Amino acid sequence: MGRKAARQSVTNLEEVRQHHEFLETRFLKRGNGSADWDPLATGGEQRDRRYIRHVRPMSDNQRVLMEAVASYSLTFAIGPAGTGKTYLAIAQAVEALEKGSVSRIILTRPAVEAGENLGFLPGALEDKLDPYLRPLFDALGERLGGKRLRAMMADGTIEIAPVAYMRGRTLNNAFVVIDEAQNCTYQQIKMLLTRLGWNSTMVVTGDPDQTDLLPELSGLAEIASRMDTLERVAVVRMSREDVVRHPLVAEMLEVL
Repeated sequence: MGRKAARQSVTNLEEVRQHHEFLETRFLKRGNGSADWDPLATGGEQRDRRYIRHVRPMSDNQRVLMEAVASYSLTFAIGPAGTGKTYLAIAQAVEALEKGSVSRIILTRPAVEAGENLGFLPGALEDKLDPYLRPLFDALGERLGGKRLRAMMADGTIEIAPVAYMRGRTLNNAFVVIDEAQNCTYQQIKMLLTRLGWNSTMVVTGDPDQTDLLPELSGLAEIASRMDTLERVAVVRMSREDVVRHPLVAEMLEVL
């Protein structure tokens, strides 16, 4: 390498270093000037992402949701993304299973593409459905661990299936979570609700504002409104104040 090339290389490195310093300074200023600032910090405390045996609510509505699930056979959790609807439902399902309150967990969600056509997916039927059901696998895996989850799925203690597999069944002694219900039609949700059997708990989660169906086809909002009139059904409505993802999620929900 010639002297001119060497000098150019040093100059480029110096420019990169200065640019990094500029970005770091700007980042710290946005974090109130603290080098310890973290975008996931809430109220000055770092969010604890370590595994805890019993999940604790992080807002009043989350507390109401957990109490409703513990008290009612059927609960609707309605609200925006990031409010912990699915995670809290699955956490309570696992807790109920471990206590022996139910003998199995059944999780279901519609196999609807989020605004784009995935086309033909290779593999067996289970492989084709995996991308749609992956969020449920992730939440269960965090609570149980991958090895234990695979063992429970193998012996049928835990079942994850698309909505189409639920027709004609009676779900006794089970904890049932219907996720992403905003992507179900009125008739699909009606079919799912009538699967509820003896000694079972059912939680329906969804955000009517984020349906991937045509708005007039999604049945969640109408059914939740009708169920709100029944004394033995709980309908818990979450808000942006309950968002537990990155703080920007709550801010973006205000303008989107």
